Amino acid sequence: MDNLKKDFAQRLLDIKAIKLQPNNPFTWASGWKSPFYCDNRKTLSYPGLRNFVKLNLTHAVMAHFPEAEAVAGVATGAIPQGALVADALALPFVYVRSKPKDHGMENLIEGELKPGTKVVVVEDLISTGGSSLKAVEAIRRHGCEVVGMVASYTYGFDVAKKAFEEAGVTLVTLTDYEHVVAIALETGYITEADVKLLGEWRSDPAHWQAPE
Repeated sequence: MDNLKKDFAQRLLDIKAIKLQPNNPFTWASGWKSPFYCDNRKTLSYPGLRNFVKLNLTHAVMAHFPEAEAVAGVATGAIPQGALVADALALPFVYVRSKPKDHGMENLIEGELKPGTKVVVVEDLISTGGSSLKAVEAIRRHGCEVVGMVASYTYGFDVAKKAFEEAGVTLVTLTDYEHVVAIALETGYITEADVKLLGEWRSDPAHWQAPE
């Protein structure tokens, strides 16, 4: 197991950012029902963990996308993480809305982003990848190059992997579903039965139904 992914997974479990509700599933923005939810935005409320996320996202950018000239956060979840990373790298920061605001300048991208800029995108969580890649499209339409994306967590769904490949976007994450489930099982946070149920959900999340 990757040490960073294992470490961050444990930290998410420690602050109860991982929720498991097989009998009362969550409903995602995509409409999918899920027995599993990762709320890694809770890391913002813990200064030590917030700094951990900032440093490791920053290191990911430096290691994988050193050519980046600006940082873009995806609204709303990744605005704070993106700003923290941009500050650590001393780079310009913008954020990308899910849709243009309905007043004033009607901006989709907030901040100053010059066409031709090489941009690294910061996300907090990747599920289907839809909202993340819409931000990529907006930046590209603006005349900029997206050099890659860093995120705190990914569920690693096949549909997201395919979408990122088709969009030509390299994704680097601090942890993922496999590491979180492994650590949760190892520490007794979940049982083998939970792992089986989660596996059934993850194999076909669009059609998964809560157990009767």
